[in-house]
Amino acid sequence: MPDAKTPVPHVAGRIRRPEPLIPHGSTLFEGDALTVLRRLPSGVCRCTVTSPPYWGLRDYGIGEQIGLESTMSRFLHRLVAVFAETRRVLAEDGTLWLNIGDGYTSGNRGYRAPDRKNPARAMQIRPDTPEGFKPKDLLGIPWRLAFALQADGWYLRSDIVWYKPNAMPESVKDRPARSHEFLFMFTKSEKYHYDWRAVREPADGGGLRNRRSVWQIHTKPFAGAHFAVFPPDLIRPCILASTEPGDYVLDPFFGSGTVGIVCHDENRRYLGVELNPEYVALAADRLKGRDGRVIRVNEA
Repeated sequence: MPDAKTPVPHVAGRIRRPEPLIPHGSTLFEGDALTVLRRLPSGVCRCTVTSPPYWGLRDYGIGEQIGLESTMSRFLHRLVAVFAETRRVLAEDGTLWLNIGDGYTSGNRGYRAPDRKNPARAMQIRPDTPEGFKPKDLLGIPWRLAFALQADGWYLRSDIVWYKPNAMPESVKDRPARSHEFLFMFTKSEKYHYDWRAVREPADGGGLRNRRSVWQIHTKPFAGAHFAVFPPDLIRPCILASTEPGDYVLDPFFGSGTVGIVCHDENRRYLGVELNPEYVALAADRLKGRDGRVIRVNEA
């Protein structure tokens, strides 16, 4: 072997590491979440607020989209990889707020017919029933992902029940209709930034108290989107508790850009990542007139 003083010969075609993406103000990156995250500097964001795609809901015709994996385990594995890079991009005292929906086994049907009360619940695709599950089983994806992230190094600090008083109706007659989702609070380190005073809520006897773990927040449809969007009232407490003015907030599944809107309103900066060009255009239109830019990131 050559010693330490021997020059390393040049190898033609050597793979070059892509240039880092250095943030200069609020930015929406059009590209794959993992690709973009790998190019962001370590520790640049104070907080992440995001909601990944559901598993087996829709095919948007976008290569490498998350949610079309053939098995639930592959879906969870891909999300764990994305959030491992998210953890690197977070500051040491950073926080991740994660909302993800659940579902039921398909009984090996390849679709779900429209619900008369909720046409949006129709599915274009449905994965096969995972091994070990029975027809009509609740998948438990939110908790499975939470435990997988905990095992990967995240601190799982809280589970918040998002109660939706105006939840979409369901036609089911053999179980309670669902009116909640989970929002998980993870941290990168044992000690982290959490401003509990900034998110206090009214107490029953008057005054203010520490925010509780059940949040009653109405869903708010957005006319420009045909998919579920974050209500700003769900995002705002996360950002106020976990950041200070001027901090960067990351959303690797930016969708229609609600995280960016709340960041602008609260004097924070955002870094959003979105793979679907239609959603990028929608978010850019919603954020028009606010400071920010859009950058297309190709695979390197």
